[in-house]
Amino acid sequence: MSEPSTLTETPRLPKDIAAENGMVNVQINGIWHQFPKGTRMIEACKKVGVAVPHFCYHPKLSAPGNCRMCLVQMGMPPRPAPGQEPQRDEQGYEPITWMPRPVIACANTVGENMGIRTTAEVVEKCREGVMEFLLINHPLDCPICDQAGECRLQENALAHGRGVSRFLDLKVKKPKNVDIGPRIRLDNERCILCSRCIRFMAEVAGDPVLGFTQRGTHTTLTVHPGRLLDSNYSLNTVDICPVGALTSTDFRFQMRVWFLRETPSIDVNCGTGSNITVWTRGNKVHRITPRQNDSVNSCWMPDSHRLNFHYLDSDARLTEPLVLAPGSRHAAPASWDDSLAAAAGALKQADPATTAIIASARMTNEELFLTNRLAAALGKPALTLVPRTGEPDGLLIAADRNPNTTGAKLVLGSNDPYAALDSVREAVRSGKIKTLVVLGEDLVTDAGFTADDLAKPEFILLTHILANPTAKAAHVVLPAAGFTEKRGSMINLSGRLQRLNRATECPGLARDDWEILRDLLKALGTDVSDLSTIENLSAALAPTLEGQTLATIPADGIPILETGYRISLLAKEK
Repeated sequence: MSEPSTLTETPRLPKDIAAENGMVNVQINGIWHQFPKGTRMIEACKKVGVAVPHFCYHPKLSAPGNCRMCLVQMGMPPRPAPGQEPQRDEQGYEPITWMPRPVIACANTVGENMGIRTTAEVVEKCREGVMEFLLINHPLDCPICDQAGECRLQENALAHGRGVSRFLDLKVKKPKNVDIGPRIRLDNERCILCSRCIRFMAEVAGDPVLGFTQRGTHTTLTVHPGRLLDSNYSLNTVDICPVGALTSTDFRFQMRVWFLRETPSIDVNCGTGSNITVWTRGNKVHRITPRQNDSVNSCWMPDSHRLNFHYLDSDARLTEPLVLAPGSRHAAPASWDDSLAAAAGALKQADPATTAIIASARMTNEELFLTNRLAAALGKPALTLVPRTGEPDGLLIAADRNPNTTGAKLVLGSNDPYAALDSVREAVRSGKIKTLVVLGEDLVTDAGFTADDLAKPEFILLTHILANPTAKAAHVVLPAAGFTEKRGSMINLSGRLQRLNRATECPGLARDDWEILRDLLKALGTDVSDLSTIENLSAALAPTLEGQTLATIPADGIPILETGYRISLLAKEK
């Protein structure tokens, strides 16, 4: 009989488990953490809630390490003498020897048994020195600077500056209010030479038009000779500028940011569905900026999309229902009850065979669901949507300019919800279609109809936000909501369910589109008791969306379909 073994299994320490998972152990301000190999030091600190001040670093751009604001103290275990084993504590970590000179956290990665200090005395003194140098020639015009309230220089000067300046000579003067592009103004005296804008234009936008000229304290940001900063992504440089050097011509001197309310939402200008923040005050949209979502638009968005909101305040906004009385040539304002009654009365008499519904892929899933219910209430007439296409830009702008084509396919149960548009147009021209319901579209501008075509139907019902040629021909016009005035969900081209949030209220008597459709169904005698709230609609859309309501959709959306579509910018970023 063999004797019992006296060997015991060596306990596995946390440091060893980390190595098995491809992680490294890093001590940050005295506390051990684990991070994937290759993680930048600044990102490691950020993950555990330790802020490292910085200017030039941006997680989506290369790290030049030229501002030196992210200095931290680094330590590593001492190298043992030949033949000696390294000393370890009870947890298996080796003692850390701290370097006397700090290192930049943006361009260095973590390593096994590394130590990082962000509050050491040498670090704080270095940050004070960096801030003092940055402020030597910086103008003290914070009260009139557009960046006030969201300025990194202000924040870091308060947290890490000396509070007084030892510089007595005259400041170096640089150009102000320079027009470097159709949408950008440059105040060079505010520039701290972080190079974020230069790297964005070269690495993301693919248009390396910016660069530095001169040397030393006379270094200035400029565009290349004979060029302008006219890329459709130029305004992203304003977003990432840490100071007030680059400002948007559209937003410059319009509103202080601390007066504005931020509402997360999504862009509706193409099928990408970029995540955005809508900035409002007093029921007015003042600007739109991109909101980070690494599954949709990263941190960016095109200028053409972010600036396409001014029509919400257009003089052409429809703010009250309009009804064309028999024998009259011009529609007159009417109450909602009278206009809905007039519309329902005409639709009840309509023959499904001579009726068509032209809806929009700009509508939310909830509105499209109600459009389906409306079609059922009218005897299932022809139902089609209006396509919008254009050239993709290889970054974020998709060829499909409708934001909810994927949702329309799912909700309407059709692989091609645009297929019937041509036949409906021909039926209108031939006089076969006598009743036309148009939801959110101008048929003359976007669908190939003419004014003569729209003069042929006996009755046209239109819901829209703007006065347009279709409204001029319609018998009943119902004022609808803009994209910042409604709530609902959409599905982008890659199959991601996302939420559109209300940032402003509808002007005048205009109503949210889903409310218009609900009330129209009610006027037609259709039971809408199960559609009393927009949350109920979301749950009733399709089996794929079972259990989802607006309230349960995360801020960055949720993938529900695999469409095979890939967003070009994300592929390039990877």
